[in-house]
Formats: sequence, C-alpha cells, structure tokens
Amino acid sequence: MLKISKRFIRYTKIDTQSNEDSTTCPSTNKQFILAKVLKDELEEMGINKTELDENGYLYATIPSNIKNKVPTIGFIAHMDTSPEISGEDVKPRIIENYSGNDILLNKENNIILPVKEFPELSNYKGQDLIVTDGTTLLGADDKAGIAEIMQMAQFICDNPEYEHGTIKIAFTPDEEIGRGADLFDLEKFGADFAYTIDGGGVGELEYENFNAAHAKISVSGKSVHPGEATNKMVNATLILNRIIGALPIAETPRYTKNYEGFYHVLYVSGDVEMSKAELIIRDHDLEKFKEKKNRLVDLTNQLNKEYGKEYITIEIKDQYFNMRKMIEPHMHIVETAKKAMEILNIKPIIKPIRGGTDGARLSYMGLPTPNLFTGGHNFHSHYEFISIQSMEKATDTILKIIELYKNKKL
Repeated sequence: MLKISKRFIRYTKIDTQSNEDSTTCPSTNKQFILAKVLKDELEEMGINKTELDENGYLYATIPSNIKNKVPTIGFIAHMDTSPEISGEDVKPRIIENYSGNDILLNKENNIILPVKEFPELSNYKGQDLIVTDGTTLLGADDKAGIAEIMQMAQFICDNPEYEHGTIKIAFTPDEEIGRGADLFDLEKFGADFAYTIDGGGVGELEYENFNAAHAKISVSGKSVHPGEATNKMVNATLILNRIIGALPIAETPRYTKNYEGFYHVLYVSGDVEMSKAELIIRDHDLEKFKEKKNRLVDLTNQLNKEYGKEYITIEIKDQYFNMRKMIEPHMHIVETAKKAMEILNIKPIIKPIRGGTDGARLSYMGLPTPNLFTGGHNFHSHYEFISIQSMEKATDTILKIIELYKNKKL
C-alpha cells in the first residue's frame, strides 16, 4: 500500500487554492485537477461507484460486505486551500526523526519555524514531520484529511476480510471560502451521518464551532483641495478608520481563545473618495454573535448621523452557525469517535472549533457531521506542518470508527 506520506505529498503539489471573488463552483478550475486524480485513484483501488459532478464534488461508495443492516457512515474532506497564502509550487520536505529544535525552512530567505513561537513542535520530537520551504502553505488543511480518507479506502480494498457497513466518501470544493456545502447533494451522498476529517492535532474531536458572518463596509467620501476643505471634505479613509478603531482590541484573534469570539479585519483599501473593508465576525454564543453584528451596524448608523448623510454602507451575511444544536440529538457519533480513540490509546481532546467546517453547514442541512483531527498544525500559514505518525493515527481512527459501527443497528 502506498505510504500515506507519499500520497499526501502528491496532493500538496496540486494547486487548489479557492477564490472568493469568483462566482463559479468550484471557484477555481484547478480544483478539478485534484478531483480527477482522486477519482482515478479510487477506481484503481476497485471502487467503481464514483461520481465527479459539474460543480467539482466527488462522491464515492464502498459497499457493505456484511449481512446485517448497520448505519451508513460518511467521511468528508475539502480539496481547496486557503486564499490567504499561496498554494502554488508547494515544496514539501520530510524531516525524519525530528530533533525538537528550531527548523530552518528556507536558508536563502532565513525563514525559521521556531519552537519558542510554536511550542507544539516539542510534542513531535522523534517523529517525522512534513514542512514547507517557508514560501507557501503546505495544504494539510485539508489534503491531510483527503490522504487519510484515501488511505482508509485503500486499506479496505486491500483487505477484503475487514468487515464493514456501507461507507460514503465525499471530497468538496471551496470550503475555505465558506461554500463547501452550497451544492452538496445529500441524497446522492446517502449517509446517515458523517465526519469531516479537517481538524488539527492528534485527538481533536469537535462538535461545536463558531457562528460566522462576513461583513463588507464601503465609505463614499468627498474630495476637496485640503487647503479649502473646511466643512466640505469627507475623508472616506478616516471614517473607515474610525469604524475599525472603535472595535474592541480585546475582541480580535490575537487576544481571544477557547469560546471567545472576535472581529477579524481581512482587507482594507481606499483613498479620500472611496474606502472599503471586509471583516469576519465569529462567536460560539448566538446572542454574543448577534451583539457583535449589531455593534457594527450601530457604528455605521452613528457615523452616518454625525455626518448628516449616508456615506457608509454595510452588508453583513451569515455564513454558518454552531452545529452543536444539531449534533447533540445524535451524540452517539461523538461518543463512538471518542471510544475509537481510547481503544487506540489516543487521548480525545473535545473542544470547540475556532473556525468552521463543511460539517457545520451539513449538520443544519440534516446530516450530523462532527469533525475529526488530521494531525496538522499552523493551517493557513507558511509555518504549517504535520507529523506522518499523526496522519497514520487519523487513518487508524477512521477505521476503528467503522469497525465499532459494524455491530450497531440502524
């Protein structure tokens, strides 16, 4: 069987970065390249029931090989990588038997992965790490999840004596721009419940996530010669700065953790006549989430009132909601994953996702879908890394979950 490291590295070298400005699905055609590679690999394994649709969603089925009726389990990962950091010309490198010291990613540019800033590195001494050359992301989010699901499928195909119920696989586009579940075909997928393989360090098991919204702010100003601007000029950049500056610094990503929500400024541009910003708003608590959105709207209204005209417009769109509400009636999904880890001597780490997955949207669409670890760290970053041993543990966990459900009735 192909080593999981080789499988993963093969996928990382295919650029699948999504584009939030695109109106197509997938948002970038290059995501089809990876989808077609995965479809071919699945069929080479002997999995004949595969379908790649016109929107870039790849579905596959591994039929049951047991007589009793058991739940149909789905496993899902996304193919795109974040628009925040380049995913082009990724140069992954394996560091065997990691020493525990700082890692020189790129000698020419003096890019270092320091243990002081990333103390989780110390947990991987003696393991084999895959890192970047410091100029791109690695793509473990979520090509590690893809590799782990594919490794599971390969194991099942290579070991016909391994008993299992029906298994569904899906690889989705555009998760990183919040559209991964937009055109997901639940009926075609046909699972009773699913797991996204899209988490971080070993043992992570998540069934809570942020409530999420995206905000666009536009300010139209009035340009006048600064020497004659008294009571005339309206500087759009200064107005936008007042809005952003009024947001609590303690409610930004740098200063928040666990269940604490935040505002995150993604983009700012402008001049005197027109300035724009985009932000994301996050909170696990629905009421606090609403308060954060209302604060932005109130700031806009106050400034428009002060200037006597609606120079500022704001558009806020909800992206997804906390899936806990939809998972709790089906907690056997979480408990079975927890038991699988414990059997494998993996300590379950049940914590909220400080982000979102396709699973959040899918859970609200009627497919309860908690999230399992991939083993990766520092996603959306030049400092991304993953342990090969962690990826192997993720595959083992998937297989153990399947094994535990083979004796459970619908």
